[in-house]
Amino acid sequence: MRSGAGFTPASSSQGRTFRSLDLFLRLTVIPLSAASLWVMATNKQANDAYGKVEFSNITGLKYLVCTNAISLGYAAASILLSFLGCFDGDWLFFILDQVFAYLTVTSGSAATEVMYLAYQGDTEASWSEGCSYYGKFCSKGKASLFLHFAAFVCFVALSLLSAYEVFSKYEAPPLSSKDVGDQAG
Repeated sequence: MRSGAGFTPASSSQGRTFRSLDLFLRLTVIPLSAASLWVMATNKQANDAYGKVEFSNITGLKYLVCTNAISLGYAAASILLSFLGCFDGDWLFFILDQVFAYLTVTSGSAATEVMYLAYQGDTEASWSEGCSYYGKFCSKGKASLFLHFAAFVCFVALSLLSAYEVFSKYEAPPLSSKDVGDQAG
């Protein structure tokens, strides 16, 4: 998948398994991010008593939508770059997989807080819950969050795989006789 510069474990069948898992996870992120993006971006509801609510009215939900769009683009680009094999991108994939795992967890956390407040409110701040008035909006928000966190799990797995891919190329540093003596005593 990455021009011979991919996984280099002891057996080539193990390397194929890792490459297949890497491809599967990257392909899985695409529909998960797209579905989460679409569900949240089309999320709006009007109420005669309180007006209209849209995802774009809430910063945490806008952050979730933007992160899903960027994650979708990265997943597609990483698959293309892997198949083109133009360069040894192991370090690039390692760093970007980490970045996207962090982005998805932060945007998911921000949106989760928003949805928690929508469901529970905050009596100390005099915020009442809103999901009894905007039930459809809250249900779609919850579905989008579920899809987003599934994509997050894929990015965590990709981060682990790319870390293994990068660091399996290097041998462990040799232990000096001083280190061996320290461990024995």
